[in-house]
Amino acid sequence: MLHEQIKNNIKEAMLARDNIRLETYRGMLAAFTNELVSKNRKPNGMLTDEEALAVILRLSKQRKDSIEQFRKGNRDDLVKSEQAELAILETYLPKLMDKNDVEKIARAKKDELDISDSAKKGMLMSALMKDLKDKADGTMVKEVVDSLF
Repeated sequence: MLHEQIKNNIKEAMLARDNIRLETYRGMLAAFTNELVSKNRKPNGMLTDEEALAVILRLSKQRKDSIEQFRKGNRDDLVKSEQAELAILETYLPKLMDKNDVEKIARAKKDELDISDSAKKGMLMSALMKDLKDKADGTMVKEVVDSLF
């Protein structure tokens, strides 16, 4: 299980004295505990792999937002640490589709739904996100949909 694997990785990071990995794993474990508590389960329980992936995905989105904000504030030192944590988090996430694949699917879905005007862009976006849930980044899907109109 992913939850157990993260716990074991904490021990390995401690032995290797790898502070960035250690802090990332500890953050993940804390987020797992918070998720358990929010679902009215015991804090020392275990999340399913699907629940753990949802938490890791949320953490990676937070890192991406932080990187963007730190860049705006010219805090390159913080950008580097967030990028390092993001790289570790992404090793646990399934590989996301690239922009070309998303564009092909979006064009096919647009033709399938017979959408021609930008007023129905939201309908296309909704249908695509339902199909591409956890397979593609939502921001990229939005960019692709915008480029089609």
